[in-house]
Amino acid sequence: MNAAFEPPRPHTRWQRAHALIGQGVAAIDTPALVIDLDAMERNLAHMAAYARAHGLRLRPHAKMHKSAELARLQMAHGAVGVCVQKTDEALALAHAGVTDVYISNEVIAHPKLQRLAEAVRDLPTRFGIAVDSAAGVLRLASALLDADVRSEERIDVFVEIDVGQGRCGVPPGEPAVDLARLIAQHPVLRFAGLQAYHGGAQHRRDPGERAQAIAEAAWAAALTRERLQAAGFPVPLITGAGTGTFTLETASHVWGELQAGSYLFMDADYARNEAAPQAPVFEHALFVKTQVMSRAARHAVCDAGHKSHAIDSGLPAVWSPPGLLFANGGDEHGLLRAAHPGTPLPALGDTVWLVPGHCDPTVNLHDFMLGVRGGLASGQVERVIRVDARGALG
Repeated sequence: MNAAFEPPRPHTRWQRAHALIGQGVAAIDTPALVIDLDAMERNLAHMAAYARAHGLRLRPHAKMHKSAELARLQMAHGAVGVCVQKTDEALALAHAGVTDVYISNEVIAHPKLQRLAEAVRDLPTRFGIAVDSAAGVLRLASALLDADVRSEERIDVFVEIDVGQGRCGVPPGEPAVDLARLIAQHPVLRFAGLQAYHGGAQHRRDPGERAQAIAEAAWAAALTRERLQAAGFPVPLITGAGTGTFTLETASHVWGELQAGSYLFMDADYARNEAAPQAPVFEHALFVKTQVMSRAARHAVCDAGHKSHAIDSGLPAVWSPPGLLFANGGDEHGLLRAAHPGTPLPALGDTVWLVPGHCDPTVNLHDFMLGVRGGLASGQVERVIRVDARGALG
């Protein structure tokens, strides 16, 4: 080979994605994660209007989309900030310009707390965090002091109570008072209220079952607030709620802030819930574009396997063409079968649109999402949205 010859370097996936801007959806290679921007913006507007109408703060869960661009968009529409579950998620968003981030989870490990403390010191972002143990309080305060965080830069601390999830959180009542007392001993910490989230209630299909779960959660949160107030600790805020139950938390008049996140995209699992009366209607806005790569007599095979969508909450639903069921084909393949006799299978090369079973871990499988304007059938790629906190597990 001639030493002067250099073969052309292939474009990176990011460059190829940006080259799609202005092109039609047919140009999108598969599998790809696609946002219907029109549907997403309607969802955004519905939730923002709901929170305003009920006098509630909205703090969407950005662990769902992991995107600073979308977090800023939500804040531009009235959200006070966003919440996440991981320290590195918070830092990824903060470094990308998100100015208010709450880690609605416990952080115990020193390296994580050290990174957070340095961010509290160095970044303009306002941070909050949840605690459910004395060790969590003491380690957080120690990390902030070691980083020379000043008392005026102190971090918001929410005491998490277990309101039925059976996961993190202290029991309702006096244990929260004990932690509030400990928080008050440290000038770099500010007791900001209670974290009261019942994740297990979000996907109970029957509205009555969801209502019962949130009624019990409201009792636990109200009891804890009463105990704190009696001990001399005002409770500035109770935060929680999710896409499956936020109307119930609203009706209880116990919560002051909603943490719903999945409403922005709406996955197939949420669609299986029986809708609650008078709840806003949200549309599917997140899709996996896939293509038929093989055909057999009774099934077609598409190129979207488990590496392109999460299956922890069930397999994806087929959005288009209608009348198809998606079955497990492995890491790189999906099986498409007719839902009813006589339904035609797609041909080789045909596009199939899937609604992921669970949006949060699906997004975490992708470096970026393609925002399409004008619908999935004939729209155009308008933007490439980076998944800033992809893989931010620490």
